[in-house]
Amino acid sequence: MCRNTGDSKLAGTDLDRVECVPAAAAADLVASGSVRVLDVRNPDEWAELGTIPGAILLPLDLLACAAATLLREGAPILVCCEHGIRSRTAARFLATAGFPRVLDMTGGMSCWTGPRQFGTHDIDPVVGPSSWLLLNADLLRPPPDVRHGAATRSRRALDVACGRGRHALLLAGAGLEVRALDRDAEAVAGLRRAAARLGLPVEAELVDLEAPGTDLGEGLYDVVLGIHYLHRPLFPALLRSLRNGGTLIYETFTTAQAARGKPTNPDFLLQPGELRRLVAPLEIVREREGEFEGRCVASVAARLIG
Repeated sequence: MCRNTGDSKLAGTDLDRVECVPAAAAADLVASGSVRVLDVRNPDEWAELGTIPGAILLPLDLLACAAATLLREGAPILVCCEHGIRSRTAARFLATAGFPRVLDMTGGMSCWTGPRQFGTHDIDPVVGPSSWLLLNADLLRPPPDVRHGAATRSRRALDVACGRGRHALLLAGAGLEVRALDRDAEAVAGLRRAAARLGLPVEAELVDLEAPGTDLGEGLYDVVLGIHYLHRPLFPALLRSLRNGGTLIYETFTTAQAARGKPTNPDFLLQPGELRRLVAPLEIVREREGEFEGRCVASVAARLIG
């Protein structure tokens, strides 16, 4: 439900409702620093049509991440798109996810007369998903030789060291049943709440992945995801947990990152070429190693082909 308002007053907004704000009123709110702006258009639109300076940039189809990463405290969130259609969907999603104050800029950027920032923009790296996951989104589908059998059952994903669950929620929104593991009790509890409010199939568990003998099951998952986490003894369990045709998508920091900042502990940093060895004998589909988005990482997407 959306409550219309023609001025910039924010008081009285119901916790579970979206407030519709015309572009002129939204400009006043932005100028006064009273809101956080979330632009849910795609990168081409940000670059060609411009975005509100300082906006958080996250396309609508990746919005599930925001339920785990956007802070609920602080200024209300003002959602915008080009014509006010996608922003309405996004604002309702955030309200359902439990954000207390969400505003929808009616008419969208097509009605915006305030300042614009042009140029190439990236998806917000804090709020959005890993770029490596996005680059390999096509691999979330089963390969042709196992696709027929996979269509007869639910597809499952395992997200290790899931944190607050930005990827777990995204995978669940894409139709996978997700098991998400982390040893941070607060993060796991928050993920459970978010998944329950959104009705997404996420089983979040408090697990110490570095406990001796950690068992993740055998042949259970179509997708196994590990982002910015390294515990070398866990790799045999990760590989065993894959179903035939399943895909491991993995990325974490290399030793070169130590010169740029955290982490610096060599236990959490890959040696050059090490990740390829850790995922053997999986068939590597894609890989990269070097500096990407200001971080020194190694990444693989690899499949279990029996």
